[in-house]
Amino acid sequence: MTIAEWFVFFLILQVIHFAGTWKLYKEAGYQPWHALVPIYNAIILMKIINRSSWWTILLFVPVVNLIMFPVIWVETIRSFGRNSTKDTVLVLLTLGFYIYYVNYTQKVTHITDRSLVSKTKAGDTISSLLFAIVVATIVHTYVMQPFTIPTSSLEKTLLIGDFLFVSKFHYGARTPMTTVALPMVHDSIPLTKQKSYMKWPQLPYFRFPGFQKIEREDIVVFNWPVDTVYQFFDESGRHIDKPLDKRSNYVKRCVGTPGDTIFIKDGILKVNGKELILPERAKPQFYYTATFKESPSNDFFSTYDISDVMFVFEIDRKLWENKDVQEYLKIKRKQKEAYLIEQQKDSATVTITGNIARDSEVYIKLNIKRKESIFNINLTEEKVNAIKKDGRVLSVKRFINPPTSVFPKTEKNWSADNYGPLYIPQQGKTVALNIATLPLYSRLISVYEHHDLKVSGNEIRIDGKVATSYTFGQNYYWMMGDNRHNSEDSRFWGFVPEDHIVGKPVFLWMSWDTNGKGLNKIRWERLFTTVGGEGQPYSYFKFFLIAIAAYFGITFFLNKRREKADN
Repeated sequence: MTIAEWFVFFLILQVIHFAGTWKLYKEAGYQPWHALVPIYNAIILMKIINRSSWWTILLFVPVVNLIMFPVIWVETIRSFGRNSTKDTVLVLLTLGFYIYYVNYTQKVTHITDRSLVSKTKAGDTISSLLFAIVVATIVHTYVMQPFTIPTSSLEKTLLIGDFLFVSKFHYGARTPMTTVALPMVHDSIPLTKQKSYMKWPQLPYFRFPGFQKIEREDIVVFNWPVDTVYQFFDESGRHIDKPLDKRSNYVKRCVGTPGDTIFIKDGILKVNGKELILPERAKPQFYYTATFKESPSNDFFSTYDISDVMFVFEIDRKLWENKDVQEYLKIKRKQKEAYLIEQQKDSATVTITGNIARDSEVYIKLNIKRKESIFNINLTEEKVNAIKKDGRVLSVKRFINPPTSVFPKTEKNWSADNYGPLYIPQQGKTVALNIATLPLYSRLISVYEHHDLKVSGNEIRIDGKVATSYTFGQNYYWMMGDNRHNSEDSRFWGFVPEDHIVGKPVFLWMSWDTNGKGLNKIRWERLFTTVGGEGQPYSYFKFFLIAIAAYFGITFFLNKRREKADN
C-alpha cells in the first residue's frame, strides 16, 4: 500500500470508530465529535477506560496493536458495565463490532472509578500474559531478537547450533511492513507449518535512525532478497511470493559496502583494489586438494579435526558426455555432492570431486575411478599450514571453482573463485544502463525499487521513458560466507538492498553440538561470547554464574533478615 492508500485506510478506520462509539463518548462526558478526531480520539478513549495515555502509542505500533485492539474492545464495554463472560466473548468474536450493538441499543452508564484489578485469578493471569507478550513483542521487533545458525556458511566463525542475540537498534530498527502477523513468529507457525501472516495490508518501509552504519567485515542478518520458498527447509518445490520482512533470514559477512568495487581472483577477495583482510576471529575456509603418499586412515582426519572431506574421481570423457550421466551429475551438483575439477580438451578423462560414491550402483555403472590418495578437504589457513608439515602429505593446493552459474547469469566466465570486477550500488549514484549492464541491475530496478522495466531490442524503458542511465534509490551490500566453498551468498543471487537488513549479531548465549554426547553437546567455551570484537572470542559464562549466585545469595540473606525482623 502507498502512503496515500494508507491515509485513506486510516481515515476509514476513524469513521468506523466514530460510528460505533460516539454515543459512548457522550455518555462518558465528552463531545461526540471527539470520537472522530484521529489520535485525539484514542487519547480520550484511554481516559474513558481509565488507562494510561501511553497505551495510545501501543495502538500505533505494528503487530503490537493486534494484541492491543482486543484488549481495548473488552476494556471499552466493561467501562460501561458489560462485564459478563457473554459480553467478552461477543466483542471478541465480532472483532469489536459488538460495541455497535451496545452503542445504539443499550442504555449504559459510564463507570468512572472502575477497578482495574481482575476479580478472578484467571483474569489476572490473562492480563499478566498479555502484558508479557506486548513487552516481548516490542523487544523482539525493535531491540533484540534471538536467532539460531542453521547452516555452515560462516563456519568456523559461527557454528551450526549457535544461538545468537541480534541487535535491531545498531543499524536502526525496521518497523514491520507486514501488519497482520502473529507476534514473535516469522513466516510459519511452529509445528503446524502454516503461514503466520497476511499479505495485506503492507506498511511502507521505514527504519529508525541507528547509531552505527554497516561496515565492511560486519556479520549481518538480513532477509534473503530472492527468497520465494514456501518454508525455509521445505523440499517440496513449492513457491510463494513473500512480503519483504517475511523472507527467510540469512546471516553472512558484509564484504562490500555501497560504492565499493569487488573482485575475486583465484579465491582471493579484493575490495577497491586491495585484498580484504578479515579480523583475527574470522576463520575463512576453502576446499584444498590434498595429495597423500598413500590413502590416509581416519586417524589422520580426526587428528586435525577435519570433517568436511570429499573424494576425487575420474570419469571417461565419452561417458561424461552421456546425457544420463550429465543429468545425474547435475542433481549431485545441486545437492552440493559433486563439483567439476578439471576438463582438459586433450585429456581422455574428466576429474570431479564429491560424495557420489554413496550411490554404489551408479558408481559401478559409470565406471567411475576413485583416486585413492587424493582428497578435497575444507580447511582454514591454520590447518593448511599444519597438514603441510605432516610427512604423509605430498602437496596441498587450493581448489579453484571453474566457470559456473553465478550472478549475473550472463557472465559465463565468472565463478565463485574468479568473479568481477563488480560495482556495489550506492544511493544517489548513477551508472550507465545498456544491454550489457542491465543484467546486473534489472532486478534492482524492477523488484527492489519498484519501477516498470521493459526491454525491446536494445531499447530500455523505465516507467515508460527511454533510459540510458539509472540513479540508485537506496544502498546495497555484498554478503559472503566465511566458508567460501559452502556458502550460498551474493555471488549466486546478487545484491542485498538496505531495506532487507534485519540487524547485527552481537552475543552468543548458547552453542549446541548435535554430534556431541552428554554434557559435551554444549560447546561450553562458546557460551556468552561476543560475535564481534578484537582478538579471539572470550566466554563471560563464569561471570554470568557468579552474578546468578550473587543474586540468589543476596535474596536469601534479605529474606532471612526480613523474617527475623517480623519475629
